[in-house]
Amino acid sequence: MTIDFDHAHALDAADPLAPMRDRFHLPEGVIYLDGNSLGPLPRATVARQKNMLERQWGDGLIRSWNDADWIGAPERIGGKIARLIGAKPHEVLIADSVSVNIFKLLVAAAQLSPDRPQILSEAGNFHTDLHIASGAAELLPNQRLDVVERSAIEDAIGGETNIALLTHVHYKTAERFDMAALTAQARDAGARVLWDLSHSVGAVPLDLNGCGAELAVGCGYKYLNGGPGAPAFLYVAESLQDRLVSPLCGWFGHARPFAFEDAYEPAPGITRFQAGTPPMLAMDALEGGIASFDGVEMDTVWAKSVQLFDLFARLAERYCEQLTCVSPTDPDRRGSHISFRFDHAYELTQALIARGIIGDFRAPDIIRFGLTPLYLRHEDIVRAVAAMAKILAEESWRDPRFAERGRVT
Repeated sequence: MTIDFDHAHALDAADPLAPMRDRFHLPEGVIYLDGNSLGPLPRATVARQKNMLERQWGDGLIRSWNDADWIGAPERIGGKIARLIGAKPHEVLIADSVSVNIFKLLVAAAQLSPDRPQILSEAGNFHTDLHIASGAAELLPNQRLDVVERSAIEDAIGGETNIALLTHVHYKTAERFDMAALTAQARDAGARVLWDLSHSVGAVPLDLNGCGAELAVGCGYKYLNGGPGAPAFLYVAESLQDRLVSPLCGWFGHARPFAFEDAYEPAPGITRFQAGTPPMLAMDALEGGIASFDGVEMDTVWAKSVQLFDLFARLAERYCEQLTCVSPTDPDRRGSHISFRFDHAYELTQALIARGIIGDFRAPDIIRFGLTPLYLRHEDIVRAVAAMAKILAEESWRDPRFAERGRVT
């Protein structure tokens, strides 16, 4: 089997994002197709972290809370994410994890409409979203969690709906909700939507303000390249900020954190959604990851994502007929990864990794590839599909070592 590389080489030669690849540390001999799960290390982050460790922490010590503006990092870095999601800088805050931020915003927003008993989400949503929503519903009086199929969300939003927790781009299939339409429908019904942007930010163009979105969360370690376990972010529309009170009333969310007052008074604006002391090493790495997008427009990123998807889908359909693509072909209905169903998806994923092609597996039968335009080449897609076709043709995925599972799959 021979796959023609000429078309891929022509696309790479004309790629306006080609110089961005040099911003990342990419191991020799590896094609990295898992940036939708963990972004690679930006080269500039190494120097940033060295400065943070040796100068800001090592020499500056506790003085760096003021001298290096550690205290302002959650708002400052949030403001840098704002341009990637179509928000105002003072509407975005870096804090905690996606799970914690879902809890904070879900509980705070649900308390605005206690007479509406329904928290709504979708079956097959990323499971932490459902677990957090279930826990929140149990804690809140007169609230229940209703879970319906993704295709039934539109019909399920109604007079009882308090808040819908929706993942904008589905983590398995890459299917994308129409944010503007669902936000408008919820608003017309007197409800709100909390959007999970974990597979959207840095991957697809977003316009939260333009869509009328009020609440959102997202992670920093996927397309934003902020490092493993990077802090998450939350978005609260300016008009809603001072109406919400976080259920986690930590001292960094206090109006006067260094007055050491017993009684809690929430800070004005987005700052009230902080809780504990920010993790500054991780904050710094996240800021470095976001800097990977400096000078880059999301429309350019998305245009290349569409090219990468179309190339991958076309080649896989031709050379990997054992796989079934489960991602929408319409670019307006999907995010920036492509997923296939295969009964032995885990073994196939491991066989690819053994060849230096890193995608990932999602139980029970999905193999998933992140299409990350800042550093992926079209040539990488062709090489990945060629390797996968060879593995499938030879059935080398049947090697028993590829069925062995670690704690992380």
